[in-house]
Amino acid sequence: MKISEIFYSVQGEGQLVGVPSVFVRTSGCNLRCRWCDTPYASWNPEGEEIELGQIVDEVKKHPAKHVVLTGGEPMITKGIRELAGMFKQLGYHITIETAGTVAPEGIACDLGSISPKLANSTPDGSAGAWQARHEKTRIQIEALRAWAGAVPCQWKFVVSSREDLPEIEDLMSRLEVQVLPHQILLMPEGIDVGTLKQRQSELVAICMERGYRYCPRLHIELFGNTRGT
Repeated sequence: MKISEIFYSVQGEGQLVGVPSVFVRTSGCNLRCRWCDTPYASWNPEGEEIELGQIVDEVKKHPAKHVVLTGGEPMITKGIRELAGMFKQLGYHITIETAGTVAPEGIACDLGSISPKLANSTPDGSAGAWQARHEKTRIQIEALRAWAGAVPCQWKFVVSSREDLPEIEDLMSRLEVQVLPHQILLMPEGIDVGTLKQRQSELVAICMERGYRYCPRLHIELFGNTRGT
């Protein structure tokens, strides 16, 4: 399995924010988000091939019982279901951070952190063929419905401005499943503290209006936009 990095930190996003967790970041992605904060796992995938058992051994070095499978897009990685199964047998709580373009198909998972990519993610023409490929691929409604019906989920959206709201609400209505407002997380677009704070007030106001959950990016506040955090 091609792995970009394995590191121990605290969860920076979502309903488990602050929980010590071991992150297993796979390398490779089927999307190319304009504002991607981990280009080394997507735009320019880096990493090394590591055996599943070695990955588990590395995770076991840390005291946390929460493991986060992330990327890139972990669900396109060969062996991801076997790896998740190994962690489940060892009693880990498993969060999978995914754009939801690939159905779970029985993968072991305690929390699906589903982050559908909005139109604000589509790269400009300088991305070449990736612009059309990303736009065509970024929303796979049947895969999203499969996640909603398979595991507990949080629905995490990167928001640039209030103008993103109609797209979010249209997408959630298309799921045709009940999603409570507090399960919809709005996260400001940005990879530095200044930008996050600039967009924070508007998002908090929206969450208070709609009952959504504001999603901070604690790891950036604590460590900056750096690897291994």
